[in-house]
Amino acid sequence: MRLLPTALSACFALACAFPAPAAVPGAAAPGFTIADTAGRPVSLADYRGRYVVLEWTNPECPFVQKHYVSRNMQGLQKEWGAKDVVWLSINSTRATHSEFKSGDEMARWMSAQGGEPKATLIDGTSGAGRAYGAKTTPHMFVVDPTGKLIYAGAIDDRRSANPADAKGANNYVRAALTEATAGKPVSVASTAPYGCSVKY
Repeated sequence: MRLLPTALSACFALACAFPAPAAVPGAAAPGFTIADTAGRPVSLADYRGRYVVLEWTNPECPFVQKHYVSRNMQGLQKEWGAKDVVWLSINSTRATHSEFKSGDEMARWMSAQGGEPKATLIDGTSGAGRAYGAKTTPHMFVVDPTGKLIYAGAIDDRRSANPADAKGANNYVRAALTEATAGKPVSVASTAPYGCSVKY
């Protein structure tokens, strides 16, 4: 009889180890409320009626550094922010991990990069990251004005950490936003993300 609780415990432990199903294009984007770097709550629902880009980030990741050193990420933030697209950068590194950054640390880092997201969010419980099934930094999602996901995956097709590779890459996020804001269906709605693992 003692085997059953043991077996059940093992099953529960295994179930907990599996990641949540990834949010997929065509489905409703999971809602969240996360504190920004100043501690103010930011909800996805605040931006219903506008396009929203979610960028999973971690300053310690060489793949994230690639897109900031090359100014690729900042360029996208500025380009689409000027077109009323809301850009939210999310750090889902768990609060007990050595790579966790406080709100002040993330604010200083983003400022030093010249980044211009609408907000940088500190998901220290990793709840939002798990809800989206965010696997890498970066991992990109685009939400349309109705709250539906229209893109999920890699930022581009150059799967390297070399900043020089950002130039000339096929940028999936730009392509998705360009098509969607022109009233066209997104031709590439899902790709495999690349980068460092999210530190859950």
